[in-house]
Amino acid sequence: MREIVLDTETTGLDPNSGDRIVEIGAVELWNHVPTGNTYHQYINPERAMAQEAFEVHGLGDEFLADKPIFSAIVDDFLKFVGDAKLVIHNAAFDMRFINAELGWVNRTALPWDQAIDTLAIARKKFPGSPSSLDALCRRFNIDNSARTLHGALLDSEILAEVYLELIGGKQPDFALATSTQASAASGAGTWRPQPRPNKLPSRISQKERAAHEAFVEKLGDGALWKAN
Repeated sequence: MREIVLDTETTGLDPNSGDRIVEIGAVELWNHVPTGNTYHQYINPERAMAQEAFEVHGLGDEFLADKPIFSAIVDDFLKFVGDAKLVIHNAAFDMRFINAELGWVNRTALPWDQAIDTLAIARKKFPGSPSSLDALCRRFNIDNSARTLHGALLDSEILAEVYLELIGGKQPDFALATSTQASAASGAGTWRPQPRPNKLPSRISQKERAAHEAFVEKLGDGALWKAN
């Protein structure tokens, strides 16, 4: 099962007022295991940054001036997302902005039921308790010390850890999140275990093998080991 943990940063709170997305970050999970495959993009919003938003994420007009506009990155973004479930904290906010941007470039909106809202999960699991991303990091002892400002990719990576805790605890990957698994998670087919490049050495000694062959020989031609 492929899931995308996603976060956006914006120029403000309301796309209906002309606010735009300025950053998208996303982390790929395959059967609840991070594959190491990520998506990250800064976007020129083609408008000035509100001071209140700048204080949240630190992305200013000068920094964003040479970044691509949304219409230039939309194909890569949609290709990365595909039909995977989108794991988002306060999904209504990000989905509203994403679908507004898609509408402005004449693309089909993403279905609302494609999103999994970790904020709703946290509120249901811990009613009455703080459910912000920082609060959940404290609850689960997740290190978010690098989060001095909001950043879409960093927040997605942190949210991925929070999400795995919310659904029942981290799943050990036992180093199985290999490039083979990652490519399968990206749509190259269902992952399957690969054969060993070299066979394991036999644990049967020559003496044991000879004793077994002698034993089988005594059983005659009807022995099971001689059947084709």
